[in-house]
Amino acid sequence: MHADIRPKRSVRFFAVCIGVGLLAGLMSGLFGVGGGTVIVPLLVLLLGFDQRFAAGTSLAAIVPTASVGVVTYAIDGHVAWIPALILAAGAVIGAQIGTWLLPKLSQTALRWAFVAFLLVVIVSLYFVIPSRDAELVLTWVTGPGLAVLGVVTGILAGLLGVGGGIIVVPALLLLFGTSDLVAKGTSLLMMIPTAISGTVGNLRRSNVDLAAAACVGIAACATTALGAQIAKAVDPFVANVLFSIFLVFIATQIAIKAVRGRHQR
Repeated sequence: MHADIRPKRSVRFFAVCIGVGLLAGLMSGLFGVGGGTVIVPLLVLLLGFDQRFAAGTSLAAIVPTASVGVVTYAIDGHVAWIPALILAAGAVIGAQIGTWLLPKLSQTALRWAFVAFLLVVIVSLYFVIPSRDAELVLTWVTGPGLAVLGVVTGILAGLLGVGGGIIVVPALLLLFGTSDLVAKGTSLLMMIPTAISGTVGNLRRSNVDLAAAACVGIAACATTALGAQIAKAVDPFVANVLFSIFLVFIATQIAIKAVRGRHQR
């Protein structure tokens, strides 16, 4: 994005960034996601960022947000440290594959496939209620399974620009039988190295508005802990219902992009 079409630094610019950050932080803590699904569309809509520039700015803002979320979940032992690192290593590799595949695959078909995946997850959340005591134990089966999940997450993140939490949290709940709190805490930890890696690349390409990223990230830190505390306080079934509503919002966003993408071709 060129300097001449960057949003002007005005009171409104900083007010919007703070508002976006407060909302993204709450979502991040509550659902164990990075908040990019909130940050990117709002920066595009309210400040006129282009999609790629908004995504780069959002990724930088996720680093402090996810860090505060991890600390909040870790205090009560709701972070699986080694599994998160396995997921992150897989995601970093997968992201490279995803960006390599990007020009070779139909974005519209991918988006509809992802919407179908989200719909299956949404329905499943009403039938699979996680136990709050369930741990994420490393075994000869779960270890490689986590590595594969990390790679798949990275590929989809590279292809669709979605954050890892949208895939990792439901996968840990539904496939690994993990407690919803451990799934969220682990997802947030996995995001940190992935977001740092992506941000370094984006900074080289001048694809980050640092002022906006700092403003959104700092504001998000103020509400991430609150979101995590709400997640701990609500019943697991209620948490699933809230997460399913959030996924409906994401699925709708992606479906709209798929329809627009088809019309543009």
